[in-house]
Amino acid sequence: MTSFPTGPNTTETVAPAAPLLLFDSGVGGLSVLAKVRALLPQAPVIYVADNAGLPYGAKTEAQIAARVSGLLGRLTERLHPRLVCIACNTASTIALASVRDVLEVPIVGTVPAIKPAAAMTKTGVIGLLGTQATIRQAYVDRLEAEFAADKRLLRHGAPELVAAAEAKLRGDPVDPAVFARAVAALRAMPDGDRIDTVVLACTHFPLVRDELAQAFGPGVTFIDGSDGIARRIAFLTQGQRWQRKIPDLALFTRGGIDVDQLGSTLAAHGLERVATF
Repeated sequence: MTSFPTGPNTTETVAPAAPLLLFDSGVGGLSVLAKVRALLPQAPVIYVADNAGLPYGAKTEAQIAARVSGLLGRLTERLHPRLVCIACNTASTIALASVRDVLEVPIVGTVPAIKPAAAMTKTGVIGLLGTQATIRQAYVDRLEAEFAADKRLLRHGAPELVAAAEAKLRGDPVDPAVFARAVAALRAMPDGDRIDTVVLACTHFPLVRDELAQAFGPGVTFIDGSDGIARRIAFLTQGQRWQRKIPDLALFTRGGIDVDQLGSTLAAHGLERVATF
């Protein structure tokens, strides 16, 4: 996880009703929102899903950086959040630097949880599931070199899992073969049969953790960065006052039937209003 600035923001100039802004390409960031709610239940939240740009994993780095920095620039100008969380591994590993050039609020990003995975593994073989864009990033190379140099990190880009998570939250059926294919791809790699720890390097993937666990079978532990993200947000906002004047909001960059089908899921996450941006 990467955060800016590095200390808590306790300034009295932060309006109590100023929201946290959580941003993702779709509904994957709801896995992060759930952990934030657990630590900061009183915090007003605006959740933004760039579903018009989904999937990010198939885009180029330049496209992602331009889109994310542009959207977040307009969103912060209009919504005045106290903090922005980029609840998306792909966007964070690619666009964090350009976003810092645009925004003047604290930023929390999310990156693959390779460090804790390296401490957890007993076999020394770690699987990493992410988007195609995430798994090829130099940032991931650096995390591996720093924290898992003495381990074996096997990476697989699994875009089908993003679509599966989105479908699951809409209440649509998901073919179990989607999860079997992701598992088979990792197991087929050298030493893949020894994987005992899997990094879920996309915020969508914890939403289908149960399905992945069934496909992997026993003896595999999953880890993602959502707990650390929530703790960091709590740290950066400690001492601040909170006031929820209106129900929390989910913003989408495109409307449609798929958004309409998410109504009950969004409400379950405390997002009682839905609109397009």
